Amino acid sequence: MTNKPLNIVLFYCSNSLDAAALRQNAGETGADDIKTVSLPCSGKVNLLYLLKAFEKGADGVLLVTCHHGDCKFIEGNLRAQKRAEAVDALLDESGMGRGRMRVIQKDNTNGVKQIFEAIENFKNELRVSSGR
Repeated sequence: MTNKPLNIVLFYCSNSLDAAALRQNAGETGADDIKTVSLPCSGKVNLLYLLKAFEKGADGVLLVTCHHGDCKFIEGNLRAQKRAEAVDALLDESGMGRGRMRVIQKDNTNGVKQIFEAIENFKNELRVSSGR
């Protein structure tokens, strides 16, 4: 196994996550590169944004959505979930395999801490599946 850093792209809803707290915690994740992309609503993400991240070399893509029922735009988080599932299916069809696209639904109690625990779990799963 190599210790090559992972390249992760994190799309997030700007209504549910504070960019400053996200940047601060992203800097504390170790050697892995986490690029963050703010969205006005997670429902605004489209398949092309998500696929482009993989085209640019992402090992994994995360999409942070509001908690179910808390979306400011009513169903944005539901649309985002469906789009992420479609990308995961496309990755599987293309031979890249499932599991490189993940949705994290923000928990209202733990906030950023919960997000970064989910990111660490995701990174560990990617390392196991890729042999890093």
